[in-house]
Amino acid sequence: MNQTTVINKINDLGYNGLKEAYLRQIEDTNYTQLSFEERFYNLLEAQDIFLQNKRTTRNLRASKIKDKQAAVEDIDYNATRNIDKQNFKSLISMDFIRNHQNIIITGKTGTGKSFTAQALGNRAILDGFKVYYIRVPILLEEIKISRADGTYTNLLKKYSKFQLLILDDFGVSQISADDATNLFEIIEDRTEINSTIITSQLPVSQWYNYLNNDTVADAILDRVTHSSYRIEIKGESMRKLKSKINKS
Repeated sequence: MNQTTVINKINDLGYNGLKEAYLRQIEDTNYTQLSFEERFYNLLEAQDIFLQNKRTTRNLRASKIKDKQAAVEDIDYNATRNIDKQNFKSLISMDFIRNHQNIIITGKTGTGKSFTAQALGNRAILDGFKVYYIRVPILLEEIKISRADGTYTNLLKKYSKFQLLILDDFGVSQISADDATNLFEIIEDRTEINSTIITSQLPVSQWYNYLNNDTVADAILDRVTHSSYRIEIKGESMRKLKSKINKS
């Protein structure tokens, strides 16, 4: 049996990662010094890495995260921003997802709430979790449409399957009592099963009045704030700071 026959069989099986590793072994004489088991393990490991990378790329695209370059390594821990470095490092471990806990990120416009949430989302995807990003106003519109066309149950199933759901811009626009109920049902379906990150310009103390529905407000606050991490970002708008730097 020759190398061409082996490569053709690998192509038939679609083992692209293994194929690349096999071609490397053919070209690099250093591999001849390894045992059969070591070379075979190298091939299997290459295929596994290939599949992991493929899955990560697919999940990143499906996540709808806008800033795919947002990275936890770029988080600014300047004291004026009020982000505790040690606490944030515990979030980077993704144990909050494994423990089905939530994160609430609040702060004024431009302070980096969305960037922080998306950075955590990107890291979660790299760690193998399924993530989805959506702005709350768009989510509420989706729910209204799904109720009208009879696909609401399917929509609930869609959002319940993500291990991390990022709800961006909560409180950025007016919300009706029905909207609050719809949002509650999305959150209720995920409680103690999956994790949610919520970003908001409104401090949590103002959420009750904003939700415009006392019963639902009680239920949402109980489920979201229970066992949640809170990050209150302070300081000047990051956009303004970047603008000043660019002008200088």
